[in-house]
Amino acid sequence: MTTAAPTRRSLRDRVARVAELVATPLVPADYVDLFAPLRSADLRARILRITPETADASTIELLPGRAWAGHTPGQYVRIGVDVDGVRQWRAYSITSTTQRTLTITVKAIPDGVVSNHLVRRATVGTVVQLDQATGDFVLPAAAPAKALFVTAGSGITPVMGMLRSTELEDVVLVHSAPTSDDVIFARELRELAAKGRIRLVELHTDNDGMLSTDQLLELVPDLAEREAWACGPSGMLDMLTDWWPTESLNVERFRPSVLVTGEGGTVAFSRTGATVEAAGDVPLLVEGEKAGVLMPSGCRMGICFGCVLPLREGAVRDLRTGAITTAAVGDGVLIQTCVSAAAGACDLDV
Repeated sequence: MTTAAPTRRSLRDRVARVAELVATPLVPADYVDLFAPLRSADLRARILRITPETADASTIELLPGRAWAGHTPGQYVRIGVDVDGVRQWRAYSITSTTQRTLTITVKAIPDGVVSNHLVRRATVGTVVQLDQATGDFVLPAAAPAKALFVTAGSGITPVMGMLRSTELEDVVLVHSAPTSDDVIFARELRELAAKGRIRLVELHTDNDGMLSTDQLLELVPDLAEREAWACGPSGMLDMLTDWWPTESLNVERFRPSVLVTGEGGTVAFSRTGATVEAAGDVPLLVEGEKAGVLMPSGCRMGICFGCVLPLREGAVRDLRTGAITTAAVGDGVLIQTCVSAAAGACDLDV
């Protein structure tokens, strides 16, 4: 009895080695991945359902693999999608509660390669790559007595995850969209308001104009007493962060705020041999993609560091802070291409 288990294990190992030789260049684990991709050590997810929300936004329900560690409402996840043979990564807020499946709600934006693919071309059954959830745009462990959410457009998505997962006692939601038909989750938000779960203020900017700080004070006179979360276009968030009267504002940005622009310049991609005349207010990642140079990327807003590359030579400007980074050959300087623009001639090691 003491030798039976080792003998069986040895026989199993020999059979596995023979199978791997026969299967070369794929090993049996690779074939398992073909038939059961969610078992893979690389985290993946299968699209279970696609539900239209508006004319240009859809909710995509995903079944993640066993390695999925779950999420906290308000966090986002990076999704890797193959579009026309190229793996593209984008970050999307999770809109579901903390259950086995998860949902992201994607709004197609002009020239958005991944967002348009997910909203208009993705199909049920497609397997996508997945990262673990991350982000600190979440509710505190102790729920606030009074909460305020200020959102616009797809900025409602992380907040929807919070509202679906936690019942707060006193909630005001001020949400802006071009028209009533453009409000993502419109029916659900209005039902929450009808049940008294939230006080909903809908602003339809095509008729009402853009939200102003004076208007916000009129709508929420006890604003200074509330813990606040804001998510939406950079212009709205810049206005709120510059003006907010207390330190209680939590902000989530889908795109980096461009504070200072450089003068641009000729960008060389040394390994590919490509060059491009780059604008001073466009990320190097975007300029490279326009020139057909494929570079690593992730969240595309300076958070995940998935786009870091060596700057061999030249000068770039951080689009968030205006800080200039320079390099000479041999310096070993690394930059984030998604939030860096040319501030003169520069050479990237890609």
